[in-house]
Amino acid sequence: MKKAIIAIVLSLMLVFSLVGTASAITSGSLDGNGHPYVGLMVALDADGAPLWRCTGTLLSSTVFLTAGHCTESPAARAVVWFESDIQSQQAALGYPYGGATSHAGTVYGHPQFDTNAFYLHDLGVVVFDAPVTEITTYGKLPQLNQLDQYKKVKKTVYFTSVGYGLQKAFPDATSWKDSALKIRMVANPRLIQIGVPGQGDDFAILLSNNSNTGGTCFGDSGGPNFLLNTNVVAGVTSYGKNSTCGGTGGVYRVDKADDLAWLATFGVHP
Repeated sequence: MKKAIIAIVLSLMLVFSLVGTASAITSGSLDGNGHPYVGLMVALDADGAPLWRCTGTLLSSTVFLTAGHCTESPAARAVVWFESDIQSQQAALGYPYGGATSHAGTVYGHPQFDTNAFYLHDLGVVVFDAPVTEITTYGKLPQLNQLDQYKKVKKTVYFTSVGYGLQKAFPDATSWKDSALKIRMVANPRLIQIGVPGQGDDFAILLSNNSNTGGTCFGDSGGPNFLLNTNVVAGVTSYGKNSTCGGTGGVYRVDKADDLAWLATFGVHP
């Protein structure tokens, strides 16, 4: 089971050297300028070669929040774009290496992140070389243990999930089709449960993935799951449970003490 989950979480990133199923927000809608502080990130190795892409959230002019498995080795650097539609202007934007409007920085993973148990500390950041000046609104960190209040009240709690990529997943490469690739999308999945037995208990939360609420899928790793319709990043997209992104999606919550303490070292606070 652990190997299966790890395989799916790796697929949540779009790996440049592989051809396969890669999708993101399912049954969602175009975000447009709804969340200008959510960007598309491409991880680079030490030689500047692109490795994979993820989504993330600008928390300050220099700090970009994403998933730990998006910043793990061999990633050393990253480049980020904040345009809502990257697909239609890739050459002009310099994708995937960087261009006039992109922002480059160094990647850092949670000090306790472990690939073999990624769901325990699946958090990473990009610290930009220079401040992002064209964006003046940011995502906000949650208060300590803010999500605990929703453990017994679930049916009316929803999230705003944002990410880049395809809108649908297909079970095999032959049926794979492009659909809204590298375009920022948004969906509103419902809270299923807080805490997943065997996965660090309350480190993870599960959200719905269906045609009614929408959800997250492959290529969406590190993207924000905002609490309700706020800019509070309750958690980052961490993993999927099957190859078609149906049922539920796993989110790593960021309101725990160790996460907030680590993020504070980069100068960002609730």
